[in-house]
Amino acid sequence: MYLLDTNIFLEILLEQEKSGECEILLKNIKNSKVLFYVSSFTLHSIEVAMIHEGKIELLSDFLRFILASKIIRLDTNTNEELQILNFAKEFELDFDDAFQFYLCRRNNLKIISYDKHFDKLRIERVEPRDVEI
Repeated sequence: MYLLDTNIFLEILLEQEKSGECEILLKNIKNSKVLFYVSSFTLHSIEVAMIHEGKIELLSDFLRFILASKIIRLDTNTNEELQILNFAKEFELDFDDAFQFYLCRRNNLKIISYDKHFDKLRIERVEPRDVEI
C-alpha cells in the first residue's frame, strides 16, 4: 500500500523532468491490485498551485482522473493535525512532509516520492520506477 506524494502529480501537471515515469505509474494504478492513497492536503496543494498557474482545465482533468482511478483519499481531523505539528517539530519537517509522514505511519503505507527528506524517517520511500504494481 502506497501514499502518493504531491511531487508525483506535480511532475506531470507542470511537465517536469520525471513526468514520464510518473505517468506510467498513474496509468498502471487503474489495473493494480495494490492500494494507492492520496492525502487531502496533496489534493488541496495541487488545486492551489494549478489555479495560481491559470491551469483550470488541466486541474479539472486531474480531479476527474482521481475520481475515476482507484486512488483513495485520506483525510485528517484537527486532533490529528496537532499530532502532525508535533512531528514537524520533532523531526524538523515542513508541515506538508509531516502530514505525509503521519498518514504513512497511521496507515502503514510506503510513500512514493522524490523527496529524500523522507529517507531519514521511519517510513519507506520509493520512487515511481520502483513501485511493485
